[in-house]
Amino acid sequence: MKSIMTKKPKPGTRVILVKVPPELLHGLSEEKQAAISAIIGKPVLLVDYDADDRAELEFMDRNKGIHFVYVDPMYIKAAR
Repeated sequence: MKSIMTKKPKPGTRVILVKVPPELLHGLSEEKQAAISAIIGKPVLLVDYDADDRAELEFMDRNKGIHFVYVDPMYIKAAR
């Protein structure tokens, strides 16, 4: 899959998760899968990039629970 973006967004900015990497949902509860799927296309916080260059995203689910997920930067784009 080609990268969605040409320039990596900076930590502390809002990004859009354009697609959920299939391997991300494996082994997660239905509740966590639903929370992650619900943020597709919505602005979430890009916290930072980890040592493997994965984007750390932070978001709240509908019950106000805070979640963090790590995805390859090819799955995000800068929010407008």
